[in-house]
Amino acid sequence: MLKRKKTLKVGEYHASKTPMILHTILGSCVAACLFDPVRRIGGMNHILMPGALDLKKFDMSARYGINAMELLINKIMKLGGNRRHLKAKLFGGAHLFPSIPENRSIGKQNAVFSTEFLKKEGIEILKVDLGGHATRKIYFHTDTGKVFLKRTFSDHYHNQIAEQERRQLDRVRKKFKRLTDVTLFK
Repeated sequence: MLKRKKTLKVGEYHASKTPMILHTILGSCVAACLFDPVRRIGGMNHILMPGALDLKKFDMSARYGINAMELLINKIMKLGGNRRHLKAKLFGGAHLFPSIPENRSIGKQNAVFSTEFLKKEGIEILKVDLGGHATRKIYFHTDTGKVFLKRTFSDHYHNQIAEQERRQLDRVRKKFKRLTDVTLFK
């Protein structure tokens, strides 16, 4: 049987009791994949920012961590899922902007928020793939909880590799220059 597919964008969430594949692309955002393995109901959100919606701004509420988590959990329960059976997998939270210290990056904040939220709610976290410098494409199967992940590296990562290679090349050139300095004696 072919499963229906749905792509989630920033600030969206979706849950289903019929088997389907939810797909998203993540950088500093975090996706929480929640599923009830007993009833085979699952869903995913795409969190842009940790915390709660600023009520002074009328924006998509699921962009914010608390809202996105609560909306997803409530949707799964409405479809017949049992909160006590829920399991979680977390993805994303990459550090993509080198001008921001890594410990203060939005990716780090999203990762910390999501992990702490699930622990406080007593939802078991089965898999975590958070942080680093790679963007991620994920495909979540709502009925089985399986996630297929593909990493792609950001320009920041490529710039780091290029810089490391430049430094190594400079070391090799200096060493080579010392080895080829020849002094002739008459």
